[in-house]
Amino acid sequence: MSDSRLGEPARTANSQYIVGLGILLLIAVVGLFIVKWNPYYHKALTVAASHTLGASIISGQTKAAPSPSLAAAIGYALAYFNSIWQALVLGLLLSTTIETLLPRAWLTRLLGSKEFRTTALGGVIALPGMMCTCCVSPVVVGMRRNGVSVGAGLAFWLGNPTLNPATLVFILFALSWKWALLRFVVGLVLVFGVSTLVSHLFASEDTSIDVFEFMPDEPESTAPIIARWFQALGKLMIGLLPEYLVIVLVLGAARAWLFPTASLTAGNSLLAIVGLALAGTLFVIPTAGEIPIVQTMLHYGLGIGPAGALLMTLAPISVPSISMVWTVFPKRVLAAVATSVVVLGIISGLIALALGF
Repeated sequence: MSDSRLGEPARTANSQYIVGLGILLLIAVVGLFIVKWNPYYHKALTVAASHTLGASIISGQTKAAPSPSLAAAIGYALAYFNSIWQALVLGLLLSTTIETLLPRAWLTRLLGSKEFRTTALGGVIALPGMMCTCCVSPVVVGMRRNGVSVGAGLAFWLGNPTLNPATLVFILFALSWKWALLRFVVGLVLVFGVSTLVSHLFASEDTSIDVFEFMPDEPESTAPIIARWFQALGKLMIGLLPEYLVIVLVLGAARAWLFPTASLTAGNSLLAIVGLALAGTLFVIPTAGEIPIVQTMLHYGLGIGPAGALLMTLAPISVPSISMVWTVFPKRVLAAVATSVVVLGIISGLIALALGF
């Protein structure tokens, strides 16, 4: 009888693993099919036929973005959130489920190691997500709070927008195989190489992993699981969304400064490549938004060097996404990642220029 009672906690823990993982997978598969997989399949067919993804979210079909104003800010925010709101909701739901239903010890064992295999696994798991950098950021917050290592967290965060299979297909059809190959190769360096290097360089600053590895799961709250789930969702939304909205509005208003018309006459100068690499790293776009931006700018005379810089830097990170994960990564890690994105953007521009894309 006593043996039966001793085995009860283990059976309860195993039930939690199964139920929590099952709900997470259900939300992920159903949500991604509705928000990403099915729409992107049909969009790929359209892009293959038309070789375009439509108008640039920065300037529409014109060469210049609207002058900074409240109207420009609101107009951009509306267009941006209309494109990403479903994926953002999915990201919030996934993050909340990870925090409340997945036992911390399980996720720590899977993705909490500082070894390269864990970073690699984080990058591979990112591939079916296909989320933009801001929509995946809440998921990364939930993962890091549950003991995922810096390397795995970075690889998952960067891998979603950078190595998005649908975006690579869109680039192939809308631009060319050369641009798609450049994005893929440099993306591999960023997602797996930079994530690994940065996590090792600043390993001493990542104290969270040691804490998570030796800290037992928190005792169950007396509140029903559904109440705890909604409470966690509310805290996540209050903690992330207000600042996110403000930054999107500011960037929307300032896009004429970040992407000035004058840069289109700068040809392939190093100044133009560096300037647009910086602008692309700061700015926020929906998934695959970089493709019509680059297409439109190329149409109005942008050099292939600056275009290569934009194609590499617009997707991986942005000021809003950095603000969302600010509390779950060491600050020097985020600074190093941002610097790496700029540098790789510049290198991408120089490669495109050298190879005559």
